Amino acid sequence: MNEKLKEKISESLSSVLPVTGLVLLLSVAVTPLDIGTLALFVVGATLLIFGMGLFSLGVDMSMLPMGEHMGSHITKLRRLPLILPLCFFMGTAITIAEPDLTVLAGQVPHIPNMTIIVTVAAGVGIFLAAAFLRLVFRLSLRYLLLGLYALVFGLAFFVPPEFLAVAFDSGGVTTGPITVPFIMSIGIGMASVVANSRDDDSFGLIALCSIGPILSVMILSIFYPTGAGAYTPIEPVRVADSRELAGVFLRQLPHYVLEVGQALLPIVLFFSLFQMLHLKLPRRELTRLAVGMLYTFLGLVLFLTGVNVAFMPTGNMIGSLIAALPYRWILVPIGMLIGYYIVKAEPAVHVLTSQVEEITAGCVSRGAMMGALSAGVSISIGLAMLRMLTGISIWFYLVPGYALALGLQFFVPPVISAIAFDSGGVASGPMTATFLLPFAIGACERLGGNVFVEAFGLVAMVAMTPLITIQLMGLIYGGKSGPAEEEAPPIPAEAEEIIDL
Repeated sequence: MNEKLKEKISESLSSVLPVTGLVLLLSVAVTPLDIGTLALFVVGATLLIFGMGLFSLGVDMSMLPMGEHMGSHITKLRRLPLILPLCFFMGTAITIAEPDLTVLAGQVPHIPNMTIIVTVAAGVGIFLAAAFLRLVFRLSLRYLLLGLYALVFGLAFFVPPEFLAVAFDSGGVTTGPITVPFIMSIGIGMASVVANSRDDDSFGLIALCSIGPILSVMILSIFYPTGAGAYTPIEPVRVADSRELAGVFLRQLPHYVLEVGQALLPIVLFFSLFQMLHLKLPRRELTRLAVGMLYTFLGLVLFLTGVNVAFMPTGNMIGSLIAALPYRWILVPIGMLIGYYIVKAEPAVHVLTSQVEEITAGCVSRGAMMGALSAGVSISIGLAMLRMLTGISIWFYLVPGYALALGLQFFVPPVISAIAFDSGGVASGPMTATFLLPFAIGACERLGGNVFVEAFGLVAMVAMTPLITIQLMGLIYGGKSGPAEEEAPPIPAEAEEIIDL
């Protein structure tokens, strides 16, 4: 166990160190920071490293096995009237507790926080149930995505401008460190029972669950009787000495202990119910799951404390300082450089890349996935910075971007497309919500732009570009055998029983 933990912390160190070094370099060469802010950032980065290591180990030991057990046993119930409400309730309950969503909702004054959270959570719940139906009825993911994104962009014409970027952002932040490992493992468990003849059926749930929040927030924005509120700037944290520095983190720690506890409680309760009624796992395995859940809890508490207390104000300050420079165009290359390295520090990215390497038997390696994700996020941040500098509408980015992503599906293997659309939601996690988005907001405020129209939408850009870069990577893997063709195999006997019932 100690060796495994050392390995995970070593991985997180190699992931967090580049972006930490980059910020420290910027603080010396381009954007001088006061010593208190710099110390705050260094302590936050340290918490990030240990938190991510503990979280990754905990997910491997508990979250993934629990999700697979529950996904397979829910499917074995073989009764759609019972399975669909369970999927809806699980998706809703887990999403309500997702920390990324809370961060986004707190920065949007248009609608009360809980209204946005519940709306987004209901969208995830509905689409998790829809994802199960896709497995049962053997529906093609590529045509399903085509139809759903056509609906999204059709509905977008009726959405007020200040809500459009927020709606697309909500789809990205929903799939964070809590929802990704659980939804992925549920999908693998379901696919092992219903659709064990196709690898791509193990993926695609996150892609579908990312669309639900976009549609639900768009519908809410059309009917909710309110105008845009005023954005509240992020207040920088000032510390004068080491005691105040420690006090900043210690005061916030209980908040994140409670937040993470509330996030994990629905999963623990659901699993406990399944253990008593169906699973009957041996005590030794239950002990391992409990230890893994403890690691997950401690890791997330440290991670979220670090990124929220230290990374959010630092990101906002750096963005504002760079935008104040005479050569403000430097926002584009600096944003691209930060984006390239920061995705490596997303906890859910490590979960996805590990699962992809395992499911594809090493055909798609973690290194190739990480390279494609880093390139995609780098491009997206560069485009987001360019959008703020020029004032170009987000429409001119999202429409051609998604058109290209959806079109590429027909030229790569179906499993690569499913992985790519899952990756979009995974790439836009807590590091995006607490560092990159404040970075963009700080720059936008200094440039005098409209935060809701020009800064928001960055998460949506981060969620979009990996769809393209990973599928381009798939052309290399699948190009040797010509264009990808998707043949739907016959519905398995297990699925026919579910349909009949």
